[in-house]
Amino acid sequence: MRYLVPLVVVILFSSCFGSFSEGERLFRMGAYEEAISEFSKTLFLNVTDIKSLHLRARSYEELEAFEDALEDYKAILRLEPSYAQAHAGIGKLYWRLEDYKKAENHLLLAAKYDPKDFDIIFLLGRTLLMNERHESADDFFQIAKELNPKDSRVYFYQGMARSQIGDILGAAGSFNMALRYDPDNLVAKYNRGLVRMRIGYYSWALEDFEAVLKKNPGHMEALAQRGLVKLSLKDPSGCSDLMKAFAQGSITAQRHKDMCN
Repeated sequence: MRYLVPLVVVILFSSCFGSFSEGERLFRMGAYEEAISEFSKTLFLNVTDIKSLHLRARSYEELEAFEDALEDYKAILRLEPSYAQAHAGIGKLYWRLEDYKKAENHLLLAAKYDPKDFDIIFLLGRTLLMNERHESADDFFQIAKELNPKDSRVYFYQGMARSQIGDILGAAGSFNMALRYDPDNLVAKYNRGLVRMRIGYYSWALEDFEAVLKKNPGHMEALAQRGLVKLSLKDPSGCSDLMKAFAQGSITAQRHKDMCN
């Protein structure tokens, strides 16, 4: 009986302290509130446990408790300033808040400390694109492409960046690759049609716009672009497309309606 009281105390005490492995299990299950509770217990014993701080921050992110997530990421950086995933986490938070300048700053640091992390490099490229730093975006998408050469998203956004810097042939190649890995990406198909028009490949551009309209008949900009391509091919039915698009409020049709007067 004399061992009973200490044993009870040990059991009660151990129930108050969490474990990283249990918190991680709950996080992987999507039980984020329970995971936060478990990590908080772990951190009560060891406030410098970076792994627990990181996954607690990620759990807060999933619950959209962004201020709490930010505090945990900052705590990590106070302990280890070169911790790439904390910089990436802060960058991602600012991305979600649409503060792309601050997102860029932290993602650049994350890429510096972990240049082989595809997710960091890819999001940095997208952030640079949002900040209209198109040449830098192209460079980072090139790195992301080398890290994950079969991800259609990289080619798509690289195509967007290349379109903005005037690399039309490069953009066409990027959209081709995007569609190789994701043939149903209508936005890529539409943008490839635009690029093909600029190159002068009108028949191929026509194929792209018709493919978009087949899947989405209400795409008024694709309808207007098809009209312009037809007119370039000396097909008078292009005016019908242009006027229909104009009636639906197409910006492209508004700009070019005089071609059919």
